[in-house]
Amino acid sequence: MSRIAYVNGLYQNMREACVNIEDRGYQFSDGVYEVCEIRGGRLVDMPRHLARLQRSLSELRISMPMPLAALEVVMREVVRRNRVRYGIVYLQITRGVARRDHGFPAATVRPSVVVTARSLSFAKNQATAAKGIAVITVAENRWPRVDIKSVSLLPNVLAKQAARDRGAYEAWYVDPQGYVTEGSSSNAWIVTAQGSVVTRSAESGILSGITRAVLMEILAALQIKLEERPFTAAEAAQAAEAFVTSASQIVMPVVAIDSRPIGDGVPGPISQRLREEFHRFSAIS
Repeated sequence: MSRIAYVNGLYQNMREACVNIEDRGYQFSDGVYEVCEIRGGRLVDMPRHLARLQRSLSELRISMPMPLAALEVVMREVVRRNRVRYGIVYLQITRGVARRDHGFPAATVRPSVVVTARSLSFAKNQATAAKGIAVITVAENRWPRVDIKSVSLLPNVLAKQAARDRGAYEAWYVDPQGYVTEGSSSNAWIVTAQGSVVTRSAESGILSGITRAVLMEILAALQIKLEERPFTAAEAAQAAEAFVTSASQIVMPVVAIDSRPIGDGVPGPISQRLREEFHRFSAIS
């Protein structure tokens, strides 16, 4: 079956779908995006994703291209047309198409909207989680406004490739003070020897992840201590457990950092339980 994309009002075959070469997303990375998990053909935590989308657009002074209710309809329709039961839906909004100029175009220029969806392998994802992943550390080199989920992802691309070149799954950024900020496409967490779960505060240096927010509710419900604070790569290396979170990975145990085993070198009990509990707390619509 051919995949279907929504592009600026039209549902099209992916092979035919296209955007104008003067779209500012293409020329300036002038846009934002969201990725939402699909489970059982339904969208996971969509209200939170759309709320974050609105914030990102506001920070970049890009207008909402359509009412939220209409955007929800488009996203669900793309999922339906692609017959995705388990996977992700990708939404991208850019400032629109205009003559190339660094300054904002006229207010009459309409934002561009692209929505796609694709299936993922649930079995493969579960197998990866059962085994655990390796991460590497890289120097933080991104622009300071990582709280905006923008499509300006070149540093993330380079970090992810560096991880793959070294046989790892993910890369964790480390700031000049030696503290871990987040992964190239995930939030970073550790579990201390005392059983506390630690992650950096979303006040600065990281994206406020949707999966991260849900996980905090789970930790409170399970009465597991949470510490929102910076942690160093050295502290992570001595942690009992580590894991990453994102919409496509949920809670993914980390078993090695820079080729050194974490804990016993296998997924730990806390990260495994948090993964098992996740969809009991997330909102599916």
